[in-house]
Amino acid sequence: MYDSGARVQEIIDITVKDFTAGSNPVLVLTGKGNKIRRVPVMKNTASILEKYICENRLNLAHKADHPLFTNNQHNKLTKEGVAYIVNKYAGSAHETSAKVPEKVNCHMLRHSKAVHLLQAGVNLIYIRDFLGHSDIKTTEIYARADSELKRKALENAYPDLVDSNLPDWNENSDLMEWLSEL
Repeated sequence: MYDSGARVQEIIDITVKDFTAGSNPVLVLTGKGNKIRRVPVMKNTASILEKYICENRLNLAHKADHPLFTNNQHNKLTKEGVAYIVNKYAGSAHETSAKVPEKVNCHMLRHSKAVHLLQAGVNLIYIRDFLGHSDIKTTEIYARADSELKRKALENAYPDLVDSNLPDWNENSDLMEWLSEL
């Protein structure tokens, strides 16, 4: 979910044929309003998906339209099922690192991906397309949320106004004498 920035419903709706392995692995996601978008997948995630597909024998031609992720009864996952899985593993991760919140919801993964892309300097237009937003205003919410990014942007917007090679004014006796007479 994090790697693709997918909504929980998009994850549920992925079929086996929606994943393309290879040198440029891609997921085809069907978003709100049945809008389809192709999102790149990191190679390590693709490798895990390939193993998962093989282990579950989903690489057979007649299984191309089957859901990629299923529950124990081999039925399509539900939102509650995905939430259960995310919370289960978030709880385990929290035990290892306090940086991981004890409770994680599915949308937090999508939100984190958007903020991380923004922090990495990815243009807001690309993030909009990656997340499948139809309006840039929706994507701008992520930009408003990151105060660290704002601080860096302000620092970069203003060049150094003072030459760092100037002598220390404390060592200028004439200046110090003049200042003390004020």
